[in-house]
Amino acid sequence: MRLAGPAKASPSKTEQIILFRVSGQLFAVSSASVQEVRGADSMSGAATEINAPGLRKVRHVLRRGDRSLFIVNGAMHFGLHAAAGALLFVLRKTRTALLIDGIEKMTTMTRLQALPLSFCHEERRWYRGLTALDQSVVPVVRPEGFLSPEELALLDAALLEADHSAAEALEGTNSAP
Repeated sequence: MRLAGPAKASPSKTEQIILFRVSGQLFAVSSASVQEVRGADSMSGAATEINAPGLRKVRHVLRRGDRSLFIVNGAMHFGLHAAAGALLFVLRKTRTALLIDGIEKMTTMTRLQALPLSFCHEERRWYRGLTALDQSVVPVVRPEGFLSPEELALLDAALLEADHSAAEALEGTNSAP
């Protein structure tokens, strides 16, 4: 009879993350979910204002061809004190660009803990879970959690209305004698 050998420890799954700050608070996001990082000032000419009643966290939209990216102010989204924001994370597979204060560092996450039950409202949609880094607990954001389908519908309607108003204004100036 042969004895079973020692159980092989399964290799822990690691994930590259970006630690970033919003109004002094530390958050993490998977580096694979960030398509690009841009300076907020580099977008000033490309972004246009948008007004969606009841949705204060989005004030600008960035158009890229036939695609619109809504710029979410991270401070307003998380209910933190207002911050100007210096960088934009253009998030993959979403229609969101996130306005943040700055990047802390890139690192590796080896463990993602499920959210405790005390996270019981909209924050369950915002976060994938928590991770421990350097003796700190850091929330790991869910890229698709910044704008719900209902908020996207509201923003699309506001964008359509803004486009319609702009077309009417242009039509009015072209038909003037």
